[in-house]
Amino acid sequence: MAMKKIYLAGPDVFLPDPHAAGAAKKHLCQQYGFDGLFPIDSEISVADDESLAFAISRENEALIHQADIIIANLTPFRGPSADAGTVYELGLARGLGKVLAGYSNVSTPFTERSWQHSGHGAMPEDSDAHLTDRDGLTIENFGLHDNLMLEGGIYLANGIFITCDAPPEQRYTDLSAFEQILKQLAERI
Repeated sequence: MAMKKIYLAGPDVFLPDPHAAGAAKKHLCQQYGFDGLFPIDSEISVADDESLAFAISRENEALIHQADIIIANLTPFRGPSADAGTVYELGLARGLGKVLAGYSNVSTPFTERSWQHSGHGAMPEDSDAHLTDRDGLTIENFGLHDNLMLEGGIYLANGIFITCDAPPEQRYTDLSAFEQILKQLAERI
């Protein structure tokens, strides 16, 4: 039986040493019997009429098509929510019927992170309060980790979603939750 391929989505590609981050994840994948596909592993060839950005997008989508599974690092990135590119990749994988898994190294619920990001102080004690951001727009209040479509999509695909609280200096490098997902996937497959 061929080794299942996992596309490793997340903001890890923006780390100071993304190659080391990818190698660490791919090593863990191998330990659990999987082949990890890290976005920056592809050789990028830019067509004459194509920008480097669009070539990277094309190659990452090709890797997702090759994968059987996607594990998305949904740790909040540059705001209260997950990395936008990772969100797109997770949606593409859902649309293609891939096995979905996601994790976050921050367990604070999306509602509270959004409230704080809007410049508000402590959360209101009334859990049913109508919350708005600095522009007066409603903040979703479902007790989920991120936007309901992210966690909902993983749930509806019978996927795996794990949160933990990594130390702030390891927010994007701690692989505890990632390894928990690999253990669960190895048991399922």
